[in-house]
Amino acid sequence: MAYTEYSVYIVHCGDGSYYTGISADVERRLKEHENSPRGAKYLRGRGPLQLVFSEVVGDRPEASSLEYRIKRLNRSEKEALIDGSLSLQTLRAGQDSAAG
Repeated sequence: MAYTEYSVYIVHCGDGSYYTGISADVERRLKEHENSPRGAKYLRGRGPLQLVFSEVVGDRPEASSLEYRIKRLNRSEKEALIDGSLSLQTLRAGQDSAAG
């Protein structure tokens, strides 16, 4: 089986909220969120949607783990991730220390 790289992404919604997800193709996924019944239910009626963060993180389990960690961040921590003052490396390091 071929290795697929996944990205974690954050979308800023028209109502001011943030949505976090993972995808092997973020642009395709964003179009699904905007125009398809395959889009996330949370995003329905919350447009316009703006992609504010996206980073390739590795395989699907790693992406899912980081998605979970990002979803647990408070709003200011998510905004720090978006503006670059908090890195995914920091979240990964926190994950490693929690596991050990």
